Amino acid sequence: MKLTGKERVLAALLGATAALAVTALILILVEATSVRLPTDTKFGIVFDAGSSHTSLFVYRWPADKENDTGVVSQALACKVEGPGISSYTSNPAQAGESLRGCLEEALAVIPEAQRPQTPLFLGATAGMRLLSQKNSSQAGDIFAAVTQVLGQAPLDFRGAELLASQDEGALGWITINYVLGLLVKYSFSGEWIRPPEGTLVGALDMGGASTQITFVPGGPVLDKSTQAAFRLYGFEHSVYTHSYLCFGRDQMLTRLLAGLLQAQSRQALRVRHPCYHSGYRGTVSLAPLYESPCVQATAPPGLPQSLTVEGTGNPRACVSATRGLFNFSSCEGREDCAFNGVYQPPVRGQFYVEAAWPGQQPWLRDHCASGLYMLTLLLEGYGFTEETWPSIEFRKQAGGTDIGWALGYMLNLTNMIPAEVPAQWRAESYGVWVASVVFVALTLAAILAAAAAQLLWARD
Repeated sequence: MKLTGKERVLAALLGATAALAVTALILILVEATSVRLPTDTKFGIVFDAGSSHTSLFVYRWPADKENDTGVVSQALACKVEGPGISSYTSNPAQAGESLRGCLEEALAVIPEAQRPQTPLFLGATAGMRLLSQKNSSQAGDIFAAVTQVLGQAPLDFRGAELLASQDEGALGWITINYVLGLLVKYSFSGEWIRPPEGTLVGALDMGGASTQITFVPGGPVLDKSTQAAFRLYGFEHSVYTHSYLCFGRDQMLTRLLAGLLQAQSRQALRVRHPCYHSGYRGTVSLAPLYESPCVQATAPPGLPQSLTVEGTGNPRACVSATRGLFNFSSCEGREDCAFNGVYQPPVRGQFYVEAAWPGQQPWLRDHCASGLYMLTLLLEGYGFTEETWPSIEFRKQAGGTDIGWALGYMLNLTNMIPAEVPAQWRAESYGVWVASVVFVALTLAAILAAAAAQLLWARD
């Protein structure tokens, strides 16, 4: 049967429509690939309650994580106004109230829908550790006041507690190695990889009430009480770490003055201080001096409430008085000992020191004592030498992130927070997508042309 002209045109339109439709379908399905949509961002908040001040840090990381550990970055740093929380013994409630300003700043960073799942933790270090030894009731009242304020926040409050001395050093070690890209780093190929072995650095921290040293030793840690182990980004790490309570800067100065007072006439109204510059003259209150748990001596009867301190500017005498704060004789004949009989393997590798000492005018008188104390601690205490001294770097930040235990805590915490699987979607390249749109449009045009022809010819 021979087709008419109209029927041949209609058949051609229908054939073209079918061909265009098949081509468009092939472009859409065959060339499509699965892509990962961007993951959500998780947040965490840490209060670092030190002996002299408290700081808040907000951290964030992609929800899918990397080998079970989050790739964490610092989103906010806020210094709490006022002294450390251990200073609020006479008004514990104010310890909690002092945290509200920084807490509000942190809440402004975190989307409201994510706040109930955002962990919040306050870790107190050596200042509260000393207060707990001196008066556990006062320390308990301060923790209760802090808990009351933080517990009211619309967050996942994980508690306010003393940070174990071993954890303070170990978490600080995690922080410095992470921000230097020595635990995990992003490669040129677009993958997260582990840096070569032997690149990890040690961490030194000089706080107000304590000092810490943490590093990977050249052999096994013989004293297991000084060993910390953890798993990060799928790899196991083991370090030596020890914290020396009462050997922080502020407590060192307190112990130094108490020792000078004891060596000189304790009934005198003045004491000559070799670490203060010549010509310095000031008055100090003696009550806080003997209230410190780090000062073993008791106040002699009849001692005045205040004492005049005169500087003599004698570096040799200052070093001698500073060395008196250490017990080096307890380590004689031992290569694996620092001071006060504490086990320590020989230092190894490069070290970073958290440089956080205040530089305001009231502290200028103590800079000489602090510097000589640091030299004594590093050289005679920790065992650095003229050869290894250049391996020490003093930093406040690294990689735009504050150095301290808080980031290490959050990195470790991400191991316990479930990861979220990224959503999948199918997508084409831009060129394939354009071709698909063109063929779909041509298919629709052919369908409309065939339908229009059918209607027009039906009227005829």
